[in-house]
Amino acid sequence: MKLHNLKPAKGATKNGKRIARGQGSGKGGTSTRGHKGQKSRSGYSRKRNFEGGQMPLQMRLPKRGFKNPNRVAFIPMNLGRLQEIADKYQVEKIDPQWLAEQGIVHKNAKIKILGSGDLAKKLDITAHACSTSAKEAIEKTGGSVNLV
Repeated sequence: MKLHNLKPAKGATKNGKRIARGQGSGKGGTSTRGHKGQKSRSGYSRKRNFEGGQMPLQMRLPKRGFKNPNRVAFIPMNLGRLQEIADKYQVEKIDPQWLAEQGIVHKNAKIKILGSGDLAKKLDITAHACSTSAKEAIEKTGGSVNLV
């Protein structure tokens, strides 16, 4: 057996439907497209969500919500998480640039310090925003918060 001798098993392949090759083929005349109408014409293609002229679903549903173009998305950092980071990396100063270098947050991420969890270590933290309870807890341990 050689490559030039290979062929599919008997009955494994079928010949394609030869449309518009004369009346004798049984697929001539209108070429399986029916008579007249938009779908019988060449170049016809239906829009993605076309429902035959019925009002499409996305237009029947009500508009809802609002995307504020001026929204500032902060990445929340709780005191408990900051304590874990400080213990793991043995640091006393945490800022967004350092967090990005460690791969904890993205380079341009804005960070907000939140007051959930316990802080046992003195930390100097630089962030974009900070809650009042978090600021009080950090200053209680002798640390400081600097806002960018």
